[in-house]
Amino acid sequence: MNYNIRGENVEVTEAIKAYVEKKVSKLKRYFETPPTSDVNVNLSVYNDEQKIEVTIPMTNLLLRAEEKHEDLYAAIDLVVSKLERQIRKHKTKINRKSRQKGAAKYMFAEMEKSPVEQEDDDAIEIVRTKRFNLKPMDSEEAILQMDMLGHDFFVFTNADSGDTSVVYRRHDGKYGLIEPN
Repeated sequence: MNYNIRGENVEVTEAIKAYVEKKVSKLKRYFETPPTSDVNVNLSVYNDEQKIEVTIPMTNLLLRAEEKHEDLYAAIDLVVSKLERQIRKHKTKINRKSRQKGAAKYMFAEMEKSPVEQEDDDAIEIVRTKRFNLKPMDSEEAILQMDMLGHDFFVFTNADSGDTSVVYRRHDGKYGLIEPN
């Protein structure tokens, strides 16, 4: 893997670079042949919060994870754990499809799993379902409703277009609007 490590408001020292490469290179064990793709790592510091973003573009798969923490090294550990979960989840999905189609090979190396861990990866569980009527309103009213409820997003019917839209609170504190084409 080729590493491209950039820092924003932080100097990328040799120690940080070595730690990132050591941790991310552990992901190689999940593949039969080590990926030859570039690993893009962005480190940034804002106030007292360290943020790391790791993107690994591969054929038919994009691995991406982002984590914030007070300690940069802890953030690196957390982001690698997220990437490992993504790989295991994707591997399980690929293996399930290959068994159904009768394919012999897949791109991930064999891993031994405990039955409990396999259950966690296979099942996506919906724990709550909400139903409500969508009231026609404009985006500003939807933002006010979202703030009153204390949620990070709000689904509504756009009074202007009649389409279902979503307003959401961004990480920077501003708001976003999702509309259908």
